[in-house]
Amino acid sequence: MYQYSQADHQLLLERVTQFRDQVERRLKGDLSEEEFKNQRLRNGLYLQLHAYMLRVAVPYGLLSSEQMRTLAHIARRYDRGYGHFSTRQNIQYNWPKLEEVPEILDALAAVEMHAIQTSGNCIRNTTSDPLAGVARDEIADPRPYCELIRQWSTFHPEFNFLPRKFKIAVSGAIHDRAAVAVHDIGLRLVKNDAGELGLEVYVGGGLGRTPMIGKLVRDFLPVHDMLTYMEAILRVYNQLGRRDNLYKARIKILVHETGEEKFRELVEAEWENIKASKLRLRDEDIDAIRAHFKDPEYEDLADFDETFDQHLLTDTDFAKWVDNNLELHKKSGYRVVYLSLKSPDQPPGDVTADQMDSIADLADRYSLGQIRSTHRQNLVLSDVKLTDLYELWQELKNLGLATPNYNHLTDIIACPGMDYCSLATARSLPIAQALTDRFENYDYVNDLGDISLNISGCINACGHHHVANIGILGVNKKGIEVYQLTLGGSAREDAAIGKIIGPAFTADEIVGAVGTVLDVYLQNREDEEEDFLTTYRRIGQAPFKEQLYG
Repeated sequence: MYQYSQADHQLLLERVTQFRDQVERRLKGDLSEEEFKNQRLRNGLYLQLHAYMLRVAVPYGLLSSEQMRTLAHIARRYDRGYGHFSTRQNIQYNWPKLEEVPEILDALAAVEMHAIQTSGNCIRNTTSDPLAGVARDEIADPRPYCELIRQWSTFHPEFNFLPRKFKIAVSGAIHDRAAVAVHDIGLRLVKNDAGELGLEVYVGGGLGRTPMIGKLVRDFLPVHDMLTYMEAILRVYNQLGRRDNLYKARIKILVHETGEEKFRELVEAEWENIKASKLRLRDEDIDAIRAHFKDPEYEDLADFDETFDQHLLTDTDFAKWVDNNLELHKKSGYRVVYLSLKSPDQPPGDVTADQMDSIADLADRYSLGQIRSTHRQNLVLSDVKLTDLYELWQELKNLGLATPNYNHLTDIIACPGMDYCSLATARSLPIAQALTDRFENYDYVNDLGDISLNISGCINACGHHHVANIGILGVNKKGIEVYQLTLGGSAREDAAIGKIIGPAFTADEIVGAVGTVLDVYLQNREDEEEDFLTTYRRIGQAPFKEQLYG
């Protein structure tokens, strides 16, 4: 993974020193909360319902075991013993004391981490495929391009006060595991007929109160032009994006109101002015960053192990986990392992300090010392030998991290909702818990197959409910929390915004309503191989609506 230069280290230390002074002035009353607000947001510090919340950047979801131990230390020493992984592959702490935040940032800086640009109207943490570098369907490793974007966007003087926050995702595989289509800029690495590497460029995707799928503005951009083209997009947005209305300030609104073709013309015209600038990437620039992500020394291993197969036959719990929580690895004899943060005993995405320490130890012993976070709020050990899987599974089971539900119904994305968030209008975590309790039967959940269920506690859609096969939006209606159902969304390569099915349900009704939706699916699927989304697209809303409201 990328190792910081001396300049990177110096930059972080200077930033911590600056923020320590700002915190001291706030605590003395020399800065009002309004004056302090912009400073703390630039360091990832929000003021939520009950306390400050600190969001720590995990660039493109990649962590070392040493960094994970530091996150555990922060959770234990400065928070209430846990952290929460978010849909942007970051981690959040919900209970830091303001006077201790500079100490936390010091601890993070010591392991090349920070909270810079995890909030505010700037370019946020770039997200990517959690299987980057190991996926069998990968066209090219996206991590070097993510790192180039990180270096370009960090403290970019021109883009520090954008009309609104700005999110970028990069995928390098055939299957989209980074939700590229719902980002302000989504990049997909592709090859042209000549075998040259380039990028599909999507602009104007996003969720929130006006969900939109990104528009393809370039079907092949040479990778050397990645930064100049993004600079052109950001310049057009910075000049023309609305600042008079918070709800119409995202680039998706600009693209929509300007028109896709006109927006493309504006970007191309701006690009002509800068495409030959020093920002254009040279081969040596890309190669220098790519060197940080070269393959480790994998062993030459067979893709078959008799002991592993024997365990599959004799241990049904192990077999269930293997069926749902493993992916094939590009190297023979290795597998990718999903660590489920969706056990029945913890809120989605939460992980305790003790679990974090244990995960770091397991990463060192079984997966070359690295961990990845996913946008579905889980973790990944990316390089596990086939021969180690049974032993690893036993350890994960003891830690509560082996729930066999990856990409299944109880692999629920949920925002913190009104339990923590000052913007939320309804609770999401209790609904997630009720759904997990109701659908605890493994055989039933497994029979449903690949399905996504996401919950947001307000229209800001941090739980990505718009792009779930089954989405739940909590809102407050005349003082009562009610829950709206959407069906048919997808965050993958067939990205789609789910459609509202009808009137909202109360908190007591919503779990039963989800059960009804699942019944309709099971009654109408053509066979066990037809997943929920395919069935929904084939039969439409009517059968679901009839059973829910008929």
